[in-house]
Amino acid sequence: MEELLDTVITSLDDSKAEQPVTIDIKGKSPIADYMVVVSGRSHRHVGAIADHLLRELKDKGYGTARVDGLPACDWVLIDASDVIVHIFRPEVREFYNIEKMWQVPETTPAPAGLN
Repeated sequence: MEELLDTVITSLDDSKAEQPVTIDIKGKSPIADYMVVVSGRSHRHVGAIADHLLRELKDKGYGTARVDGLPACDWVLIDASDVIVHIFRPEVREFYNIEKMWQVPETTPAPAGLN
């Protein structure tokens, strides 16, 4: 599983994906172990990042990943089984802000006397 994540991260880095965020969702969701969110500078860049990642996954023996959003290239979702990748144009990423949705709020201890 870590090899799959490494393949994804390396491919995204090779494609010059911007602002990468890796979110560990083990125990939070049964759909995957990791979610990776990146931005592309334009529709064309988002499409190129997605195409490169899909080729890389297939070449490394991970098969054909499920893809959604490739025709529009505003938000492309690639489901590589244990790793879900979201590739956004910057404005779309800012609008949906899915990283915030998956963040675990920090817990602070209750003030003394409230325990």
